[in-house]
Amino acid sequence: MLQFIQQHDFALKLFSALGCGLMAGVFFAFSTFVMNALARLQPKQGITAMQSINIKAINPLFIGIFLGTAAACVFLAGSSLLNWYQPHAVYLLIGSLFYLVGTLGVTILCNVPLNDALAIADPDSANGASLWANYLTNWTMWNHIRTISALLASAAITITLHE
Repeated sequence: MLQFIQQHDFALKLFSALGCGLMAGVFFAFSTFVMNALARLQPKQGITAMQSINIKAINPLFIGIFLGTAAACVFLAGSSLLNWYQPHAVYLLIGSLFYLVGTLGVTILCNVPLNDALAIADPDSANGASLWANYLTNWTMWNHIRTISALLASAAITITLHE
């Protein structure tokens, strides 16, 4: 496996840097205007719209980039540890960890459970409206963390492309 990584080092770094940057852009859009637009809707409309977004986000292209980037970061992190003497190993490790912990980890531990709770919410109920108000605050806060983490990951991995 190490030999494969070494042979495809540049391509793996480039894919990771682009994947991290692309994910940062998606999350940035949600943090800067999508969630604000949904917050302006009545709770029933906002809940229904976000439920639809969460369903449509589960598609091969989005999941492929999101998880493919994570897989590439796992390889890069391992490679950086095995080649710690290389000049940019620390950037590879830091970038990979930003993506794996701050983007993938936060998604799994924070955003997905909020999405799951919203998925079963009744948009017409007072309980749904209360859940929506909390969702907007908490989901967006965690999304800001994902945005910053993915962007920092992209920057750190991009630095390693110049060797």
